Amino acid sequence: MGWKSSFRVLTVVYIALLSVAACGQNSVDLDGHAVNPFGASPAKVVVLVFVRRDCPVSGRYAPIIQQISQRFADSANFFLVYPDKSETPDAIRKSVSDYGYQLPVLRDPEHRLIKLSHVQITPEVAVFDRSRKLVYDGRIDDWYIDPSRSRPAPTTHELEDAIHAAQSGIALARNEIRGVGCYIADVE
Repeated sequence: MGWKSSFRVLTVVYIALLSVAACGQNSVDLDGHAVNPFGASPAKVVVLVFVRRDCPVSGRYAPIIQQISQRFADSANFFLVYPDKSETPDAIRKSVSDYGYQLPVLRDPEHRLIKLSHVQITPEVAVFDRSRKLVYDGRIDDWYIDPSRSRPAPTTHELEDAIHAAQSGIALARNEIRGVGCYIADVE
């Protein structure tokens, strides 16, 4: 590869990283401070977990999300992302407390993280590797068949598989599998 080709590749990578950083800048914590989830711990994978307070399936996944985030705490940064533009910080704080979450919480009122992550439903996740490339978006596992029916236990574990893939640089066979839950209706 010649220097011109190398320069073009580096330029494309740089622009992509700036795009990811810019998208994260419009996320806010519950105190209204701008937070870029892609800026912390560059050696770690980033996992965005999209949930809604009014989605029963999101609520049922709370213990599983907590377990997975604890299991991967050394190698991945997890963030809860609330996409509903009308949710108040106080209502989100109450929900986070009710479910016992110990994760950083972001609001995505401009839906920049949603667009970057390609999620459509809550609960869904987006996993970004160390270079901040999206490697997976979709369901956590196959526990739910539809919003009113679930299996006794999941038979697949897409979120965990995606984290392992992001850590090792191995591509997933399927990098997008839609979840079961509540649609994010106001995504443009």
